[in-house]
Amino acid sequence: MKDAVYKLTELTGTSSVSMEDAVTKALQCAYESVKTLSWFQVVETRGSIKDGAVDHWQVTLKVGFKVDEVELPSPE
Repeated sequence: MKDAVYKLTELTGTSSVSMEDAVTKALQCAYESVKTLSWFQVVETRGSIKDGAVDHWQVTLKVGFKVDEVELPSPE
């Protein structure tokens, strides 16, 4: 088994419905261009308030995905 290499990037999903919906939207959008998504971590949650209630959610995620394998020289 070869060792894998992963790339880490940050996304912010938004939703007027829920935090979970904001996460799902961010992941679905990222998956359209990166099919090797592996994991995510919620790093920040925030939102806006209107008339004393949550109006909109913003959830920032770190998303990891496997990068294409390349043949590297063996250490000698």
